[in-house]
Amino acid sequence: MAYRAAVVGAAGYAGAELLRLLAGHPDVAVTRAVAASHAGSAVTDLYPALAPAYRGLVLDAWDPAALDGVDVAFLTLPHGESQRLVPDLLGRVGHVIDLGADFRLPAARYEQWYGTPHTAPALLGSFAFGLPELFRDRLTADAGVAVPGCYPTAAILALAPLLTAGLASPEGVVVHAASGVSGRGRGLSDPSLFSEANETVTPYGLLTHRHTGEIDWALSELTGVPVAALFTPHLVPMTRGLLASCYARPAAEGLTTGRLLDAYHAQYDDEPFIVVGAAPPTTRATLGSNAAHLTARYDDRTGSLLAFAAIDNLGKGAAGQAIQAANRVLGLPEATGLPAVGIVP
Repeated sequence: MAYRAAVVGAAGYAGAELLRLLAGHPDVAVTRAVAASHAGSAVTDLYPALAPAYRGLVLDAWDPAALDGVDVAFLTLPHGESQRLVPDLLGRVGHVIDLGADFRLPAARYEQWYGTPHTAPALLGSFAFGLPELFRDRLTADAGVAVPGCYPTAAILALAPLLTAGLASPEGVVVHAASGVSGRGRGLSDPSLFSEANETVTPYGLLTHRHTGEIDWALSELTGVPVAALFTPHLVPMTRGLLASCYARPAAEGLTTGRLLDAYHAQYDDEPFIVVGAAPPTTRATLGSNAAHLTARYDDRTGSLLAFAAIDNLGKGAAGQAIQAANRVLGLPEATGLPAVGIVP
């Protein structure tokens, strides 16, 4: 194996998905798994499915010195934790790939959406937004990576071709997205209980969901003009998967569905993990993969643009995307070790 990896926060769902995907990576081997609340437990006690690849791997307590010489450290931690730990990793590890929210936004926007000042603002400039299809040029060999959240990933991929091609107005953008319960993490909470989540669909985070800041920032960066999206997430009774349904106003004349799809093909046809099709995407098609399935429509009756993206929230929405970005900064082909094909049936 050419590169050594550590997964910090390995007891959570995103951490477990990182371990699963990295088990099949030909150039990266996991040498450390850290989980403070489960330190001393075997990985296979928490996730028996990982037993064929990780017999004997025990979860460590947090100790930055134990990560000395690691080539890439994946952090899958609650917001606020990475900015506390990253300063201790500088000079110890080759690259930090943060799946949390701490390094995704400029300091002022972070404080706006998270309600507290950033404790390591001087480090923000050393992290690149880890959505390779749209921010690839920022993922350099000397960059840390701030992996975007699952909702922003789907929404940004869905809307970017319309906005950057001048087909959609940056004003009046609406994102309606639904995610499986695993998006809430492995921690115990009332909304995650089977009896609470089953047989119901629940909107949450109305007007204030923190991922709104990422959607606005990324689309504004891509277009060069301010974008303010109305974003509403929904919790649906499935384990994993995410569908973003996005709406925008036209900014060009003579729009048709075919013209919109042409913009998507021009943007994404060379991307190994993006599927542009005429049929509505389904979350089932992306299960277990790093793929995003997209389509778009133009509605003559209302003069509206519609864009849809389906992803696996733990794949392209978290662990898969983190590995794709890590491949990039390590100088490996982005698709190395990553499945583009979902699990069927």
